[in-house]
This record gives sequence, C-alpha cells and structure tokens, in this order.
Amino acid sequence: MANPSSKKAPATHTTAALPAPVDAVTPHCQPPSAWLLPLELRAFWEFGALLPAWPLLTRAPRADGHAVMVFPGLSANDASTIPLRHYLQSLGYQPWGWEQGFNFGPRPGVLDEAKSNLERTFKKTHRKVSLIGWSLGGVYARELAKELPHMVRSVITLGTPFAGSHKSTHAWRVYELASGRRIETEVSSYDLPSAPPVPTSSIYSRTDGVVAWQASIQAPSRSNRLTENIEVIASHIGLGLNPSAWWAIADRLAQPEGHWQPFAMGDKSRLYALIYPVKP
Repeated sequence: MANPSSKKAPATHTTAALPAPVDAVTPHCQPPSAWLLPLELRAFWEFGALLPAWPLLTRAPRADGHAVMVFPGLSANDASTIPLRHYLQSLGYQPWGWEQGFNFGPRPGVLDEAKSNLERTFKKTHRKVSLIGWSLGGVYARELAKELPHMVRSVITLGTPFAGSHKSTHAWRVYELASGRRIETEVSSYDLPSAPPVPTSSIYSRTDGVVAWQASIQAPSRSNRLTENIEVIASHIGLGLNPSAWWAIADRLAQPEGHWQPFAMGDKSRLYALIYPVKP
C-alpha cells in the first residue's frame, strides 16, 4: 500500500500498443479523495461476486503450468491471497505465497528470502516464474524482476503505488507504524518508477480509495516496451478478489513466453469495455 518512491512517472494509460517511449518526471499526485474511502467496503461485494462469476472465470485462457509467486499487501499475509491462488491452481498454474507471514515492509532479510524462494523455484522447475504483487507486494515483485530478470517471466501488480510519492496513498503512516522505518529512508535504495526488464502489467482502479490511481501508472520506457496499464472498476482492498482483475491476470499469464502482447480491447464486446475502461 505505502509507496517508497524515488522518482515519479507520467500518468498515461496503455491498453494497446505503446506510444513512443519517453523518460519523464511526473508531478506529485495527491492521495485519493476521502469520499472514496467508504467505497472500500465494496471488497465484500467483490469477493461475493466471485461465485456467480466463477463459470465465466473458468473459461479464461488455460495455463501452461508455470510457477507463479503471489505477494500480499501491507499488513496482510498469504491468507489474503488464498482465493486468487486457488483460482490460478484451477487453471493449471503452480501458485504459492511469499511464505513470510505478515507483510510489514522490506525489513532486513525479507527481500533476500523472497529472492531465495524465486531462485529455488526457478531451479526446481527449470522455467521462468511469474510474479504477482498486491499493493506493497507489487513493489517486491517489480524489484525482484529487476534483480533477477532471467528468472522472471512476467510481473503483474494490483494497485501498487510505484510511480507516485509516498504521500500519494492513505497508507504511508500505516507503513511506518508497521515497519518501524521512515519511508523517506526506504526510497533511497530503490528506483521504483523504472519498469522491470520483463513484460509488466499494472492493474489499477480509478476508484481506489487507498492509492492514487496515477501512482500505479507505468510510464512508457525506452528500456522496456513490454509494459501496460489495465484499468478495472474495483476497490483497493478488493483488487485481489475482483473477478475482472482475475480475468485480466489469467489472460496475462496465459501468453506464450516470448510472445507478449498488450491486453487487447478493440475486438471485445461493449460489455467488456464497460468492465475494462479504455481511456483514463
């Protein structure tokens, strides 16, 4: 949830071919309106919507069986990602959690342990691993992919604030309380806005009540054209339980390795366009 960001990226939206890559700096974005916070209660509805949506979700593109590591958000643990991991398993993937208890920030040893888990899985399966991160968990996924790109197939983030300052969220104080560390100190170790050198998808919601949606927008990059931003209608707390987010995740994971394409919108139905808004 909280975002230690060292520089800022422009708020652009990509669901088709990327425009000419640029390197730019984005002005500070404010946290979401306080009026959006009560809408976070939608998370219960989003979770409840999984049952009626299940027959459709099972028709998502099928898996090739590769491993997927899922990182929870701030102050959450692997229990929060059980529904998503169960869904991915039903599609044929090999999902697992981060296996480090509650996520209280990148304390000493946390990223090293995540790195070791990734290395072990890569060596065991002899295949690249996809990384999914919910909120703060997406920061871990992106940074691991930067450090070990030869082991990572793709990165998918859910409401991860990598492109705005820490004050672009309502959770930065919670982050400092949970981690016991100053967020300004954390940012000096990472270049969060830069995209990992692997296919990268940022799933975000303009009605996110915790993280400013602009802070989850990946700017076009000279070093990696395989990036995109996918808008869904969801709460921040419900992003990892939202049927439309799950479908997008399944679609992204199912792409053949080495043949990545942006999330296609043009050939979809009007109903599809209502679920996945095209323009920011």
